[in-house]
Amino acid sequence: MRLSDILKYNDIVIQCHDNPDADALASGFALYTYLKDNGKSPEFIYRGNNPIKKSNLVIMLTDLDIPVTYEPEFSRRPDLLITVDCQCGQRNVTFTDSKLVGIIDHHQVTVALPRLSEVRSDIGSCSTVMWDMLRDEGYDVNSNKNLATALYYGLYCDTNKFSEMSHPLDRDMVDSLIVNKSLITKMSNSNISLEELKLTGKAILDLEYHPTDKYLVIKTEPCDPNILGVISDFSMETADVDVCIAYYESPDEVKFSVRSCTKEVHANEFAAFIADGIGGGGGHLLKAGGTIRPELLTMSAEETMESRIADYYEKYIVIYAKETNLDTSDMKKYTKREQKLGAVKLADVFPVGSNIEIRTLEGDVNITVTEDSYLMIGLEGEIYPITEEKLNSSYDATGFNFVGQFKYDPKIKNVNTGEIKQVLPYAKTVISPPGTASIFAKPLDHPVKLFTAWDDEKYYSGNVGDYIAVREDDPHDIYVIKDRLFDQLYKPVDTVWLA
Repeated sequence: MRLSDILKYNDIVIQCHDNPDADALASGFALYTYLKDNGKSPEFIYRGNNPIKKSNLVIMLTDLDIPVTYEPEFSRRPDLLITVDCQCGQRNVTFTDSKLVGIIDHHQVTVALPRLSEVRSDIGSCSTVMWDMLRDEGYDVNSNKNLATALYYGLYCDTNKFSEMSHPLDRDMVDSLIVNKSLITKMSNSNISLEELKLTGKAILDLEYHPTDKYLVIKTEPCDPNILGVISDFSMETADVDVCIAYYESPDEVKFSVRSCTKEVHANEFAAFIADGIGGGGGHLLKAGGTIRPELLTMSAEETMESRIADYYEKYIVIYAKETNLDTSDMKKYTKREQKLGAVKLADVFPVGSNIEIRTLEGDVNITVTEDSYLMIGLEGEIYPITEEKLNSSYDATGFNFVGQFKYDPKIKNVNTGEIKQVLPYAKTVISPPGTASIFAKPLDHPVKLFTAWDDEKYYSGNVGDYIAVREDDPHDIYVIKDRLFDQLYKPVDTVWLA
């Protein structure tokens, strides 16, 4: 769906979920502003049993001039009802009768979606979805500082102060918006009431500590999701605590926060594991979180959390490539198939010595540019570093520009200057000739966390069925290849290569 698809309707009502949060208010405000600027006269409402009283939200509505109204007894039947940050038919949205329904959201789909819908469940906030839809219409969000500030604060709150951002579009929005920073600070410092402070203390007193794996589990009463982050952050100051999981259960959702201070546990991966198949989770290496849908559970929320946390700690074997020599006696030998991939000489993008952040769907990669540092762009747009020596020994240069269509085009940010550049315009096509770069590989029969020789701070996960591989000419160049890609990239050495 495009926002311009809505412009053919005249009587439009925008509704966010009951007890709206900052993200619902911001995304509804964005849609309201777009429609007003295109000559429409929409209404922006919320319903339910409780008007907004939370101090940070009252400040948000007042200082940003957000024209939402509380309509507990709304009875008019509009031509079009658009629900934002929620899905019409869910329990947290009071039913409003209308001739036609549309949905803009970022949560997991739990209802039959109408024709007019845009739901992106991998995005951190509905504010980001609205920002991207506005961009597609050529709408300059920064021309309205109140709107830019609202969208920024919506994402800020929904991702626990940006600590649970998982999608690069979320980070792109943060980088692009020009906001009222003093107002963001004012709202952020009005986020916790005295009652919530008492709730925090009570929850910490009832914590469960697991000394073997050094993690805490803290269950609290339903609260503002940011309180979970407060609890987790405070608890992580404790000696002998490497990981903290704080959560609450409500009729509408199970919300949880994950913190980690050990490189062997990525908080974003842990959050995704907890919510797999029953919700959604993600974030950063050290801070993450997620949501579980109660209607998808087959046991209680408490039992689900206990089971999934225990399963995570039992699941993985950790491999440190610098210290490991794999036994290749039970591994087959493979060579590369001919593939056209992309290669970027980083010194062509930013000067040697620059500290850069490479933004991809897999997360942000931080490295320092050297004269011989390159990036490879794989079949699905995945990024991985490579030295000039290994590039030249494994691939043939073509001199042609590299063209690829990916879900998200990787970007490079100069950390020192803040300048952002697209990666693909600098990419050249390279070909992996058949019969080169021999490896030993085998499918994994258990999940692993692999710390590669070029990055011993961040691991790469491999699941059962993926391949563990090591270069024949370098016993410490160990890496994981996804199952779906392996046959496209490699062939056994005893096979005759066909173009």
